[in-house]
Amino acid sequence: MSATSGLGTVRPASPDLLRSVFRRHAAGVAVITALGDAGPVGFTATSLTSVSADPPLLSFGIGTGGSSWPAISGTDRVGVHILGEHQRELAARFARSGADRFGPATAWREGPEGVPVLDDVLAWLVCRIVGRVPAGDHRIVVAEVVLGDPAGAGRPLLYHQGRFHGLRD
Repeated sequence: MSATSGLGTVRPASPDLLRSVFRRHAAGVAVITALGDAGPVGFTATSLTSVSADPPLLSFGIGTGGSSWPAISGTDRVGVHILGEHQRELAARFARSGADRFGPATAWREGPEGVPVLDDVLAWLVCRIVGRVPAGDHRIVVAEVVLGDPAGAGRPLLYHQGRFHGLRD
């Protein structure tokens, strides 16, 4: 049931309502990586959040039905990569189910603590997981920054209305 008010159409809470609202919320794009038992894993995340400066903590959400969840649930280290607007295809590859995320099209190396580090990103961090909080069909992962490199060049990649975008002046 929906009601019309001076504010538009009001709908009751549902997964579709939440998705519809967050399609309108522009978010930065990150790729989270880890080393699993079968090799490197990773996924595109738009839920990356700075939590605390002291100690340096961040969080991200991950679906428990996703292919990367088993590795993230069993590791204590992750890589966090801030993508640039030149990396739309990389973001799409890490978002696609069944994609060869670490195949020849992805430039990466083994980084500190054995974490897969992607090349040519705006910035990257290696983090130690300090908590996994149940949240519906997801987990909110809280991680403490161990080290990183903020020196990549370029402008950030954004996700809005179901697509990847660069900034416009």
